[in-house]
Amino acid sequence: MAYKISDECISCGACAAACPVSAISEGDGKYEINPETCIECGACAETCPVGAPAQE
Repeated sequence: MAYKISDECISCGACAAACPVSAISEGDGKYEINPETCIECGACAETCPVGAPAQE
């Protein structure tokens, strides 16, 4: 199950920098994870200061 970024996202970009497969990009007001690229490693969740990424 891929990760998804909640509305708690503060658009800091920490998750995108931590993603080893570049599955995260800046979206409309928050970052978004491409579920087809996500390898479910959890690097984004570990890096996020507000805990926005979580598994669906």
